[in-house]
Amino acid sequence: MKNNIKVERAILNLTQEELANKISVSRQTINAMEANKYVPSTVLALKIAKVFNKPVEQIFYLQDED
Repeated sequence: MKNNIKVERAILNLTQEELANKISVSRQTINAMEANKYVPSTVLALKIAKVFNKPVEQIFYLQDED
């Protein structure tokens, strides 16, 4: 699964640390998601989408190989 977290963070001018604090995870978790090394739980994906005020489908999307 791919994501647009880095782009959405830039739009809101949020650091990885600031986003992590908003959703109660570590900065390393945000970093891993942005690098596509960690797939978040449904609850975590919903929290991220809520911060960005966008539907989950606009933040996370499947690639053909998924």
